Amino acid sequence: MKKLGLLVVGGIAAIVLMANLGPMVGLAIGLAVMYYAFKKCTTAETGRKKFWWGALSVIGLCVSVANIPAILGAVAIYVLYIVYKKWNEKGESTEQQMDSDPFTNFENEWTKLKNS
Repeated sequence: MKKLGLLVVGGIAAIVLMANLGPMVGLAIGLAVMYYAFKKCTTAETGRKKFWWGALSVIGLCVSVANIPAILGAVAIYVLYIVYKKWNEKGESTEQQMDSDPFTNFENEWTKLKNS
């Protein structure tokens, strides 16, 4: 039953990731343009170059803001990672389950006390 839940959550996360793949690419491109233009703007020597690089960085900012739904895609990637980790996780062995059972521990201790 646990695997079925993980499969459903993983499927939903995969669908959300596929739906937001385009905005994720747009966000990456917008952030790259904005970063590059900002770096060039800070090192530009003339006022005209600073203006044009600043304008380009504002355009990159606008492109990035327009692709904010891509954050859902990033969350979907994280959910898929968690589902993958949970899917490959080993369950507790039956011996560990018996040791953690309070009634089994009580019976073992009671037997030890009776034999003493």
